[in-house]
Amino acid sequence: MALFLLLAYLFLVCSGCDKREPEEYQRPELLIYCGITMARPIRVLADRLEEKKDCTVKIMLNGSGNLYRSLTSNRTGDLFLPGSALYMQRCQREKLVDSVVEVGSNRATLVVRRGNPLKVKGELASLVDPAYRVVLGDPDTGSIGRETKRILGRAGLYEQALDHALALTTDSKGLTRSLCENRADLTLNWRATTFWPENREKIEALDLDPATAPPHPLLLGRLVFSRHPELARAFMALATDKEGRAVFRRYGFQ
Repeated sequence: MALFLLLAYLFLVCSGCDKREPEEYQRPELLIYCGITMARPIRVLADRLEEKKDCTVKIMLNGSGNLYRSLTSNRTGDLFLPGSALYMQRCQREKLVDSVVEVGSNRATLVVRRGNPLKVKGELASLVDPAYRVVLGDPDTGSIGRETKRILGRAGLYEQALDHALALTTDSKGLTRSLCENRADLTLNWRATTFWPENREKIEALDLDPATAPPHPLLLGRLVFSRHPELARAFMALATDKEGRAVFRRYGFQ
């Protein structure tokens, strides 16, 4: 009897030693490299995906050029949405993406403070007019800088505009800040920035002729080193369905 009790005791002790606490559930995490101008609609869609798929979506915001350099260096992340299709085309050539969808379009426009107090004319020549303080985007760091160089270069005004500009800034957010803080009278920026809730009462667009500043597609690409390719695909589907496109239109994208 004593031997039986001893064996039973040892069995219970050993059984207790083998018990392991269940591992804590780790929600899958999606990382999106996103140009600053598209931050608002991407955050809305990210929240929806988190609810539908029980996941976490992290968004890395920066100028498109900086994002491109970051993802090529780190080789981590799931999706890339630059402000210019040129960056996506580069990713395709370098086989960094395996799937691409169009989520909308954006175009460059002249931007002034709300009410256009200086009565700036909606033409490219205004960017070299000495009557106005001008800040431009840097072509090496952001998509709007690349587009500025392209538009003004075709018009033969780029070098003159650089000489006239008070400063170059990294991205669309910096251009908006320069107007809101009264450090500039005029910028060339993405039209969608004038639709941001915090900007609507502060700045407005002076649209250029579409032949001068045509719409450009916004391309969302899945990175080949994505750790969650199916989750990335689900986000792409969400961004391109009827509701997703309505979100982009709400924030000024066409």
